[in-house]
Amino acid sequence: MIGHAALATAIAAFVACAVATPVLRRLALRWELTDRPGGHKSHRRPTPYLGGIAIMLATVVPPLALAGPAVARITGILVGAVAMALLGLIDDVAPLPPPTRLAVQTLAAGVVVVSGVVAPVTGSRLDMVITLLWIVVVTNSFNLLDNMDGALGGVTVVGAALLSAAAFVSGQPETGLLLAALSPAALGFLLYNWAPARIFMGDAGSLFIGFTLTSSAALVVSGAGPGTATAGLLLPAFVAIVDTAIVMLARNRAGRPLLQGGSDHLSHRLHRLGLGKRLTALALAALAGAAGLLHLATTLGWVAPVASAAAAGAAGCAVVVLAQRVRVYPSIRPKTAIRVRR
Repeated sequence: MIGHAALATAIAAFVACAVATPVLRRLALRWELTDRPGGHKSHRRPTPYLGGIAIMLATVVPPLALAGPAVARITGILVGAVAMALLGLIDDVAPLPPPTRLAVQTLAAGVVVVSGVVAPVTGSRLDMVITLLWIVVVTNSFNLLDNMDGALGGVTVVGAALLSAAAFVSGQPETGLLLAALSPAALGFLLYNWAPARIFMGDAGSLFIGFTLTSSAALVVSGAGPGTATAGLLLPAFVAIVDTAIVMLARNRAGRPLLQGGSDHLSHRLHRLGLGKRLTALALAALAGAAGLLHLATTLGWVAPVASAAAAGAAGCAVVVLAQRVRVYPSIRPKTAIRVRR
């Protein structure tokens, strides 16, 4: 019965997003809601937003329609995720100051935690604070990951599918259905976001995706031990965390503002190594798939949680260090002294 519901949810989400995305694209062009090229952005012509709204609708509506009252356990996640999509939409239209964004994100994460989603990392009340901060920080990491055509979409397709499987294995069908909708919704969006992209998801999509994945991962491990909880938080967000670590370390070393955008993400570095945009998106999706499979194996009891967390940590550190060897900032030549003849 659960399998039929998951299949129906996935098909409905894919069709809904594939149909809604071009409609919203036309509306975005009519309303001039476009991302214009310039600065560190790589696209050459104005590209419409609103793709994230299609992803949000295709993810939320099918589980609500098929599961009905059974989705009560994930009500907090749904409310917070929709709030994130609306926050991102407003920010896409008229950029908001960082404190405002952070305040809304913290409030939305608080709704999730109060609804009972707490990752037992320490086994104490401190876990509520840890879970809240984790949701906020990693949601923004996913937001930063949306920096190249198909990058975040590809990671979401693979990552959400494997996290959905882990949710079903953990006996949480409601969370599994939500993620079973998110993965094909992202796939339906990729039909139009695959390089060269005809539409962007914008902050509405990246914040919604990050919040949904992070909160769902916390819910999946809510009844587990500290080791499983730690691995269960790290692995589904592996690519986003590594990408953020690469950027923060590089900007700190170069003396650049940490919050200023730039072409210094993992995707940009892979592109500089010779991978096209499509291959770069596939490489990131493959990395998310490896982390997701390790998480699923841990959930099934095939791999010890401590071992999976250690392996992920070591692999993440290796990627962060190796990525620093790819030059992304222009070299600054020292000024030569001018000799004055006497």
